[in-house]
Amino acid sequence: MTMPIEAVIFDIGNVLIEWQPERYFDRVIGAAHRRALFADVDIHAMMTRIDSGGDFNEVIGQTADRHPNWRSEIMRFRWCWCDIAQPAIPGTVAILRALRARGVPVFALSNFGAANFPLSEAQFPFLAEFDRRYISGEMGMAKPDPEIYAAVEADCAIAPERLLFTDDRADNIAAAAARGWRTHLFDGAAGLAQSLRDTGLLQAEDTA
Repeated sequence: MTMPIEAVIFDIGNVLIEWQPERYFDRVIGAAHRRALFADVDIHAMMTRIDSGGDFNEVIGQTADRHPNWRSEIMRFRWCWCDIAQPAIPGTVAILRALRARGVPVFALSNFGAANFPLSEAQFPFLAEFDRRYISGEMGMAKPDPEIYAAVEADCAIAPERLLFTDDRADNIAAAAARGWRTHLFDGAAGLAQSLRDTGLLQAEDTA
């Protein structure tokens, strides 16, 4: 017998808010210059340090110090965060709110820095609508480390098989599934809505 879902857990980046820094830099410095930047500087490693608990300002500043030829571009992550981490993904926001309207608990589990998350929350107020939020930078651990999933289980006291988690990264999904969580690999709001209808958590009219 399939156990009923007690909570739906959302990733944030590329699920509720688009995270495509390459697109931002293509627009402001041009695609060729952006490709050179990302080839010379491991931008995603910088963000992983922040997501894992590193200080937002300090990590970006240290990265800029190591790459003085790219200083102004790197510092844009600090100066222009809200221009880079956007826009919202409306269909998923509608799903989040539909679940809340039906009384389904909704949590966030996101690789996000402790200092830059409040900037995005101020920009996107729906990030304050979760019943529980698990922000990796605040926890000092990040997906797909099994410990972050264990920490969520311990805090919410819900059995793994009663959690439904959606994330756009296959490695994060695999780590959750290995703990017994039910999962949905996010590839768009329509697919997530269908998955939630299949579980009985939503009806067709909820996201029409």
